[in-house]
Amino acid sequence: MASDTGRLFNQNNFVLRGTHMKRREFLTTTASLAVGALAAPAIVRPAFAAGKELRMLTWEGYADDQWVKAFEKKTGASVSVSYTGSVDEIFAKMTASGGADFDVIAIETSSYKRLTQEKLIQPLDEAKLPNSKNLAGAFKNVSAIVIEGKTYATPFAWGSIPLIYNADTFQTPPTSWEVLWDEKYKGRIIVMDDANNAIVTAALTLGIRDPFNLTDEQFEQVKQKLLKQKANIASYYAGFDDGVSIFAQGGIDLMMSMGEPQAPMLKKQGVNVGLVIPKEGAIGWIDCWAISSKARDVDLAHAWIDAMLDPAVGTYISTKTGYGNTTNQAVNIDAGLTYADKLVFLQAPEDFAKRIELWNTIKATPVQ
Repeated sequence: MASDTGRLFNQNNFVLRGTHMKRREFLTTTASLAVGALAAPAIVRPAFAAGKELRMLTWEGYADDQWVKAFEKKTGASVSVSYTGSVDEIFAKMTASGGADFDVIAIETSSYKRLTQEKLIQPLDEAKLPNSKNLAGAFKNVSAIVIEGKTYATPFAWGSIPLIYNADTFQTPPTSWEVLWDEKYKGRIIVMDDANNAIVTAALTLGIRDPFNLTDEQFEQVKQKLLKQKANIASYYAGFDDGVSIFAQGGIDLMMSMGEPQAPMLKKQGVNVGLVIPKEGAIGWIDCWAISSKARDVDLAHAWIDAMLDPAVGTYISTKTGYGNTTNQAVNIDAGLTYADKLVFLQAPEDFAKRIELWNTIKATPVQ
């Protein structure tokens, strides 16, 4: 299955093939893949009485029907899934009931500071997560989900904000984000219209060690850096399809990408591209499972999270989506997803409103 739907690339010059995928958007075909895979592993659980219900708030694709049915069969419980389209919607739904409407949620690392501050989630009992032993090294100690010494979530899937380049222009992959400031490529660069990602990437390029907690002096450095970059930018783009469409029309050599799926999307349109993680590193995201502070059945919630840490689920994630998984490193390696240790995983920034204001100022400033 991996050879049909996965993507193949090496660490320096990624040659990808796959299907049109967006963030958190999973393929729904060939559903039989995970049925056998998830039914086979023994899941050691406390006995759950018939009639128990697990209420879940998650992204489309993170409660695949095969996984849900396997979990229900193993536990005797039923699963009720509510899907969300945005982080803001997750917070709104959780805040409305103080978390009482859900037992488990899936959300990425930069949100956990706010979730814990508002007491919407509770620490995990790692003794109830035996499959946590399957977590790869890069995901065993993710600082964004450890608050005051307590772990509030378990990593599940990951990806990056990489650099995509025109392989017809670059015989060898660019090695630094500084290429986006090279006047040689003026008018041949596109960058996503995203305040936080643009600011973090510029901070990494400047060598700032903590790109999520900038001082006033560092904000000014980032501002000047991004203003200089603007002179090279052909367009800021919004969304996976928009970026791919602009790149595929021709005349573009470099793109600050929204994620791994854009490379196979371009390949599908006949564009010869490569994907690279520059030497300064790149932004990484990790989606995690957490338990609501008002979960009705904490043991059942832990049981779901533990089931999601089975390597069979990790295999499914990477072979079906091309995103990284946190539990089956062999599959990540086979897919070329070997760069998690080069990523700077998202955290809550010091002042998101300030970052939005800075980005709007940059976009509104005329090019000199």
